[in-house]
Amino acid sequence: MSALSDQLVSFAILAYLVAMISHAVEYALGNARTRAAAPARELVGAGVGAPGEVVAKVPAAGGTAAAERTAARARLAGRIAVGATAVAALLHLGALVTRGLAADRMPWGNMYEFVLTVSFIATAGWLAVLWKRPPLRRLGLFLTLVMVLLVATAELVLYTPIVPLVPALNSYWFVVHVSTIVFSSGVFLLGVVPAVAYLMRAGWEQGRRSFPYTLARRMPAAAALERLTFVLHAFSFPIFTFAVIAGAIWAEAAWGRPWGWDPKETWAFISWVVYAGYLHARATPSVKRNVATWLAVLGFLTVLMNLFGVNIFFEGLHSYAGID
Repeated sequence: MSALSDQLVSFAILAYLVAMISHAVEYALGNARTRAAAPARELVGAGVGAPGEVVAKVPAAGGTAAAERTAARARLAGRIAVGATAVAALLHLGALVTRGLAADRMPWGNMYEFVLTVSFIATAGWLAVLWKRPPLRRLGLFLTLVMVLLVATAELVLYTPIVPLVPALNSYWFVVHVSTIVFSSGVFLLGVVPAVAYLMRAGWEQGRRSFPYTLARRMPAAAALERLTFVLHAFSFPIFTFAVIAGAIWAEAAWGRPWGWDPKETWAFISWVVYAGYLHARATPSVKRNVATWLAVLGFLTVLMNLFGVNIFFEGLHSYAGID
């Protein structure tokens, strides 16, 4: 089962890569509908007629046909991208299930397993968003790019052979606390993608034509991206809050104190404050949306610090990285 899990992760990375390339093809072809519907720019019949005669330029039929072919290719690439993402999600899920069966526990015992699970939650959430809001499909380019980098990093850098849980984790609170942390972190991961895309798209709509704003010229409208960012964070924050509270209850049962400012506890508190600040700023009319969105991005940076920085560089009661 362990070997099968490893193979499924490798296949999932390949599927994410196919999805990313397909999204890139669709993105490069531009707005398929607009290009198919726009008048052809290629004109024929230019010339000078008899004195006083106006010779009109007429659209070439070939221009419209070429635009339609481009639109068809873009749609096909988009469908392939979504299909490849769904296949990647199934392979990803299979890797987690087989890893759990091989370990005879939930697959959340170290950084490798945690990153795999968080990235799967983000992918599953993205497919749910895409099912409800198909026009957001082009955001998939950035989402699949993140998945390729994250899952590949887990496989190549964070990989850890299956080992039993450390005694501190051998509790039913392991499922309660870690499952909610994993789920909320996965939604936060998904939420930071439209947040970054919004900041770039908003700059593009304001007339900025330098890098990185040019990357967003074919992204969905800034308002739609900002709304998705808010919805995802508003959904995840209460779950994250419950996870922190459950962790404090577990700490009381395991170590005799609910809070001890352990490095991971400290950074979890920092993340909670930043995300609470984002939601408060988002609900305050006087705060600009881009300022509030930067808080959402900052919040995810604190999550990354808690996951990677604390596990690798700090020692504490939560040191379960599982890597050397």
